[in-house]
Amino acid sequence: MTSFAPDSIVLNRKLPLWYQVSQSLRASILGRSPQDPLRLPTEEQLAGHYGVSVLTMRQALKELEDEGLISRHRRRGTFIEPDARRGTPVRLLGSVDAIVAQQSGMTTELLEHGKSLVPSELAEYFPELDEVAAYHRLRSDEHTGEPTNHARNYVRPELAARIDPSDLARWPMTKVLRDVVGADISRITDTVEARLADPETARLLQVPLLSPILHYTGVTYDTDGRVLDVAVIHYRGDRFSFTVTLDAT
Repeated sequence: MTSFAPDSIVLNRKLPLWYQVSQSLRASILGRSPQDPLRLPTEEQLAGHYGVSVLTMRQALKELEDEGLISRHRRRGTFIEPDARRGTPVRLLGSVDAIVAQQSGMTTELLEHGKSLVPSELAEYFPELDEVAAYHRLRSDEHTGEPTNHARNYVRPELAARIDPSDLARWPMTKVLRDVVGADISRITDTVEARLADPETARLLQVPLLSPILHYTGVTYDTDGRVLDVAVIHYRGDRFSFTVTLDAT
């Protein structure tokens, strides 16, 4: 029986190997063609394909099995679930002050700013607008000068008219909107996904092309439920992790 052929990946030894393998295989599964076979190669064959141990491969497969993308059957093998789809991304919720703290403490360079058409992937957040103000910034470690993330903010034009671009070299956009512009922020919804660095991100963050990165989207709402700002940030995968603490009470 023909087996599904996953894509290859260049592993980053600074990140957990099982995680990188699981995400690479996950992307291959979700991007497969309808005519591709559903049977996966054996654990040993997959381990050889990715250049990892069988134990590492087994851990990666368990991650995908727990997500419902594959099913494993003794003596029959491992199979892709026919209706496998991309799952819900990890969502992190916290206080506005926590978001400000997370964005602070780095050297920031404002690369460009100006009017922009609403990106198609963000149109749902600005249904009544054709244009927004866009700000592109590069953040670096203040001690080493090493780039750590680059951010694009898309802000409602009436708010952008009250933003001094020089403030964005000192403070996060959330702080500028709240404390300088006086926007009445009610909540911020964060979404974090694992992705591979595209050419622009690889150049700006000084990492190899297709290196693992964390893709963050933060949507800021006012008390009327209107979106004020959408932040799209690419973090170096070898420098950042996100932790969620849940209280029992």
